[in-house]
Amino acid sequence: MLNNDIARIFDDLADRLEISGANSFRIRAYRQAAKTLAEWPESLASMVKTDRTKLVAIPGVGKDLADKIVVICETQSLPQLEEIRLAVPDGVVDMLRIPGLGPKKAAALFQELKVASLMDLKQAVEAGQVAKLKGFGEKTAKSILEGLAQVEQTGTRAYMAEAKVEADAIVEALRKLPGVGQVTAAGSLRRRKETVGDLDILATASSPTAAMDTLAAHPLVAQVLARGDTKQRVRLKSGLELDLRVVPEESYGAAMQYFTGSKEHNIVIRRRAQERGLKINEYGVFRGETSIAGRTEEEVYASVGLPWIPPELRENRGEIERAEAGKLPQLIELADIQGDLHMHTTATDGTATISEMVQAAKARGLKYIAITDHSKRVSMANGLDADRLRQHWKEIDKVRGQISGIEVLRGIECDILEDGTLDLDDDVLSEADWVIAVLHYGLRQPQDQIDLRLLNAIKNPYVSIIGHPSARIINKRPPVAWSFETILKAAAEYGVMLEINAAYQRLDLDDIQAAAARDRGIPIVISTDAHSTSGLDGLEYGVYQARRAGLSKADVANTLPIADFKNKIRGKRAR
Repeated sequence: MLNNDIARIFDDLADRLEISGANSFRIRAYRQAAKTLAEWPESLASMVKTDRTKLVAIPGVGKDLADKIVVICETQSLPQLEEIRLAVPDGVVDMLRIPGLGPKKAAALFQELKVASLMDLKQAVEAGQVAKLKGFGEKTAKSILEGLAQVEQTGTRAYMAEAKVEADAIVEALRKLPGVGQVTAAGSLRRRKETVGDLDILATASSPTAAMDTLAAHPLVAQVLARGDTKQRVRLKSGLELDLRVVPEESYGAAMQYFTGSKEHNIVIRRRAQERGLKINEYGVFRGETSIAGRTEEEVYASVGLPWIPPELRENRGEIERAEAGKLPQLIELADIQGDLHMHTTATDGTATISEMVQAAKARGLKYIAITDHSKRVSMANGLDADRLRQHWKEIDKVRGQISGIEVLRGIECDILEDGTLDLDDDVLSEADWVIAVLHYGLRQPQDQIDLRLLNAIKNPYVSIIGHPSARIINKRPPVAWSFETILKAAAEYGVMLEINAAYQRLDLDDIQAAAARDRGIPIVISTDAHSTSGLDGLEYGVYQARRAGLSKADVANTLPIADFKNKIRGKRAR
């Protein structure tokens, strides 16, 4: 089992326990464990096989949870979860996907109205039953109906980051087979979209049968749905469906281009082919019945008068015109990032100490970081008031004197309060090297109030950047109501940077917003928002988002050497 699979089981258990009204301490323990395990760098399944005593050393995992991890790895399930499923059905847990509908409200709907599925919920709202329920009302009922529509729209799409782990594992297994040549994931995963609906893997192999047998027997596969001579469709245990296609070497590039998409991009490519008397499909580029290209993607694009276009840009958003004009950007690479400017420690809700985070960042080749624990408004994360923050900064100063080869900025993730003020006074913020201003609460306020809050933060001389600006959680929480153009204009005027938060559930700014910020000359910072040392590895997902936005190294501020980066901060304060 993958670490994500184990984490999902603990998250599922926590959801059902909370709906059933269980002890909050137990629930919190399962949630924290899930978060830690999902980011843990070593395979938990391997630890169970080789040295299960190491499980207890994982932060937040005591003997009880370690025993449960062993059971999960050995049986692919957890008896406690199977038991509570009888009391709290899957359909009730599904209601938690609706923005703003938490466990307490889900429990009330289940217990009072016998709502046990999303369909039941929709019918109860439309019948007026939900509005009459104590603690709900017309406004909440309307919000639930809107949330149901959002859930229907997102469907069963999985986070790209989680799907990538599964796809990578299957690609690696296929690569080890004798006679297998090229193997690559295609589709929306290759384009690095935030979520994916299914997976496509293309391979060349001397024996398609062996490749498909290997896929069918893979531990991530739950069921073979269909199988032919060169194509197989399976359902993974996560619920995602995956297509494996074994193609000839001479068609591999054409198949990669075709199955990578997007549909809109490919329509334009095929139209260019038609204008040149050519036909493009997954088998190659043809003039009449004669194949003239298809072994590589470069051949396919060259046949229609274009250079190769990076997969992340293939959305028909002007990339074809830029390619034709020779103006495709040199997209940013993970290796370009020199600093990570958003992370948490045990001072608030992180699982690693200051020293551990600094050492882990240094080991990953970073040249500078900012430690940015929460301000006091985030009480559930043990947020810092002025006194505790200043003491925390003293601890950072000590670590700075002990670890060489990396620069550590004293930072803070400071909440923008519901009334538009900041969670800490200016005399405290002025002492910080780096201030991230964020929205965590009051996310349903009307646009004028959200704009006021963000503008107040942007105008504050000590705020360096707006973090996860839209406050969205992909598939779970919509972005705040904000006037994006107004915020962009202010950020450009006051020299405030904007973040691409690399946490794969956020990826905020999104790709379109990040491109718009770039066009305004606003520096972007890609940061992990890591809550553990392994969380630092999530930087790649922020880079993928930046690449989808067409950002180059020059557009991202934390590709700069530390001296130049500090000058940007000073320049903002001077303005």
